[in-house]
Amino acid sequence: MYRVWGYLAEYSLLLIIGAVAALIWANTSPDSYHYFVNYPLVDHAWIGHAHTGADGHVERTLTVHYLINDLLMAFFFAIAGKEVWEAVALKQGSLRGKKALTPLIATAGGMFGPISVYLGLAAFIGWETFNSVANGWAIPTATDIAFSYLVGRLIFGAGHPAVGFLLLLAIADDAAGLIILAIFYPSGELAPEWLLLSLGAAVGVWFFFHWLPRRLDRGKQDRPNSTFVNKTLDFWPYLIAACLSWYGFQEAGIHPALGLLPIIPAIPHSDIEFGIFSEAEKYLTDLLNRMEHVLKHPVEVILFFFGLANAGVEFSAIGEATWLVLLGLIVGKPVGIFLMGWIAARPLGLGLPVGMKTSDLFVLGCVAAIGFTVSLFIAAVAFPVGPVQDAAKMGALFSFFAAAMSFAAAKICSVEKREG
Repeated sequence: MYRVWGYLAEYSLLLIIGAVAALIWANTSPDSYHYFVNYPLVDHAWIGHAHTGADGHVERTLTVHYLINDLLMAFFFAIAGKEVWEAVALKQGSLRGKKALTPLIATAGGMFGPISVYLGLAAFIGWETFNSVANGWAIPTATDIAFSYLVGRLIFGAGHPAVGFLLLLAIADDAAGLIILAIFYPSGELAPEWLLLSLGAAVGVWFFFHWLPRRLDRGKQDRPNSTFVNKTLDFWPYLIAACLSWYGFQEAGIHPALGLLPIIPAIPHSDIEFGIFSEAEKYLTDLLNRMEHVLKHPVEVILFFFGLANAGVEFSAIGEATWLVLLGLIVGKPVGIFLMGWIAARPLGLGLPVGMKTSDLFVLGCVAAIGFTVSLFIAAVAFPVGPVQDAAKMGALFSFFAAAMSFAAAKICSVEKREG
């Protein structure tokens, strides 16, 4: 239990505190809360919300909300992207080979199930409702990897194969979520030519500070060029490239919180990975892992401010979008993951990890229904500020009830807890 609490404190506690503080603040003094969130830090800035100024030209204003959601959260998505990149690119990556097929197919069920429930129920209520909430279809597709892992550990125990299956599913879900955000939720008018800046920054930093030094050091035992880059320049070239890439995403109209992702494959990294929650991760000394270690604690603080800036919803905002998001998560996720996981494991013959039962798939689906962090983020970009966005955010917050549902499902399905 001590280690499980450690995971909560390390990855989620500040986020919870921020979200609870936001709920209390918004329901006791809503005017001061919204004044804080939308407070303009810098007018006529290089970065910020785009709007048409008095002279008819497009201007940007850097607000507290933009600073947190669009700039600082880029570091959160960078860490998520790093895990996805390692899982896909490394030879022993967890999303490579036959072992990943069943979790990947189950993940597809965990995406299409919530979408079907969300849009289907919206259409059943009426086309007026459907038209007002349709753009939020991706909100219930998200899985909060930290909270889901915590609940999964409590239910299955560290030694149960379902925990590893859950991590594979959550990482694949993160990858799909990043793609959905980039394609379906642009932050402004699209100007794809600016993506050349992001691409150029990624290719340039990889060529000049990774490939070229190694090329020049061929046949030289002391490797002077690589040593200079690694010890003297360290992470600075990649930080500059990240800034350029982020700016390229902002100007391209793609959500800039994803702007650091193109730089991740360019950073030197180990040929092995142990997973985001593995104790062994902290002993890897390649630049990519060192940068993640440096960012981990600042990102915890960023998540506190993310919760503070996004979870401040008045309880009176509960509406149709609340129940659509919640039902998409707590009904669509378990049913979708169970059905597609069963199809992959049985009719397709891909099987499940040794020691994992088919009924465990349904329990995993309930655990994965905790959307919270990424669901909140998507709700903030799917709808303009107003009652529909607030109602959708409340549904993301209510997804915590999926934890209680998971324990009940585990009891009904007779899950055998196995400590490693």
